[in-house]
Formats: sequence, C-alpha cells, structure tokens
Amino acid sequence: MAKVLIVYVSTTGNTEKMASAICEGAKAAGADVTCKTVGDASVSELANYDVIAFGSPAMGAEVIEEAEMEPFFTEAASAINGKKVAVFGSYDWGDGEWLRTWEDRCKEAGADVIASVKAHLEPDDDAIKECKDFGAKLA
Repeated sequence: MAKVLIVYVSTTGNTEKMASAICEGAKAAGADVTCKTVGDASVSELANYDVIAFGSPAMGAEVIEEAEMEPFFTEAASAINGKKVAVFGSYDWGDGEWLRTWEDRCKEAGADVIASVKAHLEPDDDAIKECKDFGAKLA
C-alpha cells in the first residue's frame, strides 16, 4: 500500500476541493493518504511518504502561490529526489503554464513526475471525477 501525502494551498477553495477529491480517489484505490495544507506540512515529513502531490492555484503571471507554497516547494526540492511526485491546481486564465513549469521544476529536482491535473476555476463534476481518477493513479 502506497503512503501518499497531499500538500496544497488554496486561496478561493477551488484547489481545496480538488485536494479533497484526489484524497478520496487515492483512499478508494487503497492508499494510506494524508492530506494537509502547506501551512500544516513540514519538509522533514516528506521522507515518510512514497508519493507526494503538491497543489496550488495559478497566481499572477502563471506561477504557484508565492506566500506559502513557493517557499515550501523551494525547500522541499532537495527532499523529492527519487520520489514519485504529482502536481495539481486550479487556474482562471492562461493555459496551465504554471503547472508545466512546476512539473519541470520537480523533474529538475530529481523527482519522478507521475501525473498532473488542472481545473478551470471551480472544479465541476467532470473535474472532480478527473481528480478522483488522479488520486487513484497516486495509489
């Protein structure tokens, strides 16, 4: 059974809804899942998990949330070498460039990027299903 950690930041609740659906999908697929906001997570605990999923909305010029997630991820980069990692989040405008950039940063840190999922604004029923399927991939 895979141990999965889902760490996210949500500014409007959209990424939080995605995180909940991902958590649900991973649990349904048999994973041991911990889901928490970035403010409640510590980089030192990443070593205890087989798979780590990071979630953030797109901010500004298509970047991850800068107040909490960016500093956390910058510190976490050294801890994800060799880990299975996934990224997810919601966006308003653009085409998801922030998620592709984030995937590239994970790969540069030595992570095995296994999946990513995005939702435009508030996740609708199709996006929630996609998030649950994404969670099952993490398991």
